[in-house]
Amino acid sequence: MNKLAPLTALAAIALVASPSYAALKEGAKAPEIVAKGAMAGKPITFDLNKELKKGPVVLYFFPAAFTPGCNIEAAAFAEAIPDFEKAGATVVGMTAGNTDQLADFSGKHCAGKFPVAATTPAMVKAYDVALPNNANGWTNRTTFVIAQDGKIVLSYSDLKPNDHITESLAAVRALKKG
Repeated sequence: MNKLAPLTALAAIALVASPSYAALKEGAKAPEIVAKGAMAGKPITFDLNKELKKGPVVLYFFPAAFTPGCNIEAAAFAEAIPDFEKAGATVVGMTAGNTDQLADFSGKHCAGKFPVAATTPAMVKAYDVALPNNANGWTNRTTFVIAQDGKIVLSYSDLKPNDHITESLAAVRALKKG
């Protein structure tokens, strides 16, 4: 038996259990995004630059529509939309997974309260949100808060969906306070 096997297994568990951090860091300029998606089951085109003219944008990447963690995260964002609106922010979800199901996902799990859009390989690379070791090309669970000037003020990655809403809402509220 390999004496290092238990240590290797423990290291692998620690990597999976701990949050990872997006390579696109706070202070960086957010890459441009224009993407097709859905809101409340209806087709939309999301344009980051147009949305930034209205206020900060919470741009969250999630692995795939209709997967357990993504369902939880979308429902939590939907529930918190009044808080984000009060703080002047727009929320949009982006994914490379199950993009053919975004219209249904936007109505069911997003409760028609915010748009979700399909990301491209170029966007995944620009934001550095590729889900490691995933042959499907899905994105990591990463949330960015982007200020009106296009600068990233929060870059938060964690496969657990729980803290994405509280982290991004705190960043948006801090922006509002100035």
